[in-house]
Amino acid sequence: MRLDEMVDEFSRYLSAERGFSAHTIRAYRSDLANLTEFALATGAETVTDIDLELLRGWLWKGSQQGLAKSTLARRSAAARSLGAWLERSAETATDAAVRLRAPKSDYHLPRVLTREQIDGLLSGLAARAATGDALALRDLAIVELLYASALRVSEITGLDLGDVDLGRLTVRVTGKGSKQRVVPFGVPAKTAILGWIAARDTVLDKPSVALFLGSRGARLGSRTVYALVSSLLAGVPGTGPSGPHALRHTAATHLLDGGADLRAVQEMLGHASLGTTQIYTHVSTERLKESYALAHPRA
Repeated sequence: MRLDEMVDEFSRYLSAERGFSAHTIRAYRSDLANLTEFALATGAETVTDIDLELLRGWLWKGSQQGLAKSTLARRSAAARSLGAWLERSAETATDAAVRLRAPKSDYHLPRVLTREQIDGLLSGLAARAATGDALALRDLAIVELLYASALRVSEITGLDLGDVDLGRLTVRVTGKGSKQRVVPFGVPAKTAILGWIAARDTVLDKPSVALFLGSRGARLGSRTVYALVSSLLAGVPGTGPSGPHALRHTAATHLLDGGADLRAVQEMLGHASLGTTQIYTHVSTERLKESYALAHPRA
């Protein structure tokens, strides 16, 4: 297989057989297009010319260009996934990337809001929604549901009306790898969703099954949710990213602070690995240590 065919074939495999999200496939395509450019510059022509030395050289060049460790780690993951696929499809005799390693990403605890900060955000949104403005009602429902169910932004924008069970207080979401799960939400989120549904028709220009709509009546996009949450968090003290994921981090941490079982939180978040969920136990520990340092007389 020629290198110029490799990226397209691999992308189709990720979509059709692995069920990767469009966002992940775009990232992998970009990484592997860069790999192809690097390989061609070294004289490689087909996938059989891709070996461990070439892959290590590619990552080294990226590090010399100042790429972040997280970017190099993603490139390494893309190359390892590609190598395994090439071997399984008999395009190569061995997996050239099986021993490829990338530098570990810098460790950062996620941003987590306090309960008082969350209450303040939701109170402000509720005050706007009290005017009866349809988009204000939508915004309140979005933030309530993001925090109540710890959803990813792609999951909340992908929701349809039929995914929400207001009687059982559950929502069916499609997460990474097209995996579905059912997660709960509370009465405040239910009230906000009902308020939005009652006003939804005022922005609907044609029939749509989407739960959340933009101002022109089409399915709401991720950028709108990012802009909404970022504007809300702009004035909130704290460091770290200010996008919708901060609400997901906050929900998970508050659940563990309240005594929720780690595996139950893993299932709610849709994490494949318990290790991914365990980061929130570190967050809870750090918050405890900060409280102790401020409050204990002998800290």
